[in-house]
Amino acid sequence: MRFISPKIDYAFKMIFGSDQSEEILISFLNAIIYEGKNKIQSLTILNPYNPPQIQTLKDSYLDVRAVLNDNSQVIIEMQVARVTAFDKRVVYNLAKTYSTQLGTREGYRHLKPVIAVTITDFKMFDKNPDVVNYFYFLNEKKIVEYTSEEMQLVFVEMPKFQKSL
Repeated sequence: MRFISPKIDYAFKMIFGSDQSEEILISFLNAIIYEGKNKIQSLTILNPYNPPQIQTLKDSYLDVRAVLNDNSQVIIEMQVARVTAFDKRVVYNLAKTYSTQLGTREGYRHLKPVIAVTITDFKMFDKNPDVVNYFYFLNEKKIVEYTSEEMQLVFVEMPKFQKSL
């Protein structure tokens, strides 16, 4: 029997982004974002289409988008091919998701963290052997974290995963 590769957009979205996949997505995100700790107890899978608030801005299509039980949002993208400016696209989608949370009169205190999980079928960080890499705001001179973890980037590089069945 042949199976469709989960690297293909349609299969990835069916495995992680359908209404029936809530438990799978929770398990996956707890493993990747929280290193196996069961922090996520529930989530709501959202429409991954992220239309612009202003007509002249670019559309965004994410593979999976969800709201966690603490109201944080997670956006997930599976990328098989290395494309030009992919790193910029990841940051754009993270920033856009964060910036479109508020309505006209809502205060900034209503902003919730956004985590972008990007799974690649190529190496992005050749000098780092880790399969999973975490990025957030940091004072690079003093190695001091920013006061809140409002935006986080998590990269999973599949070619670095070397575990046999």
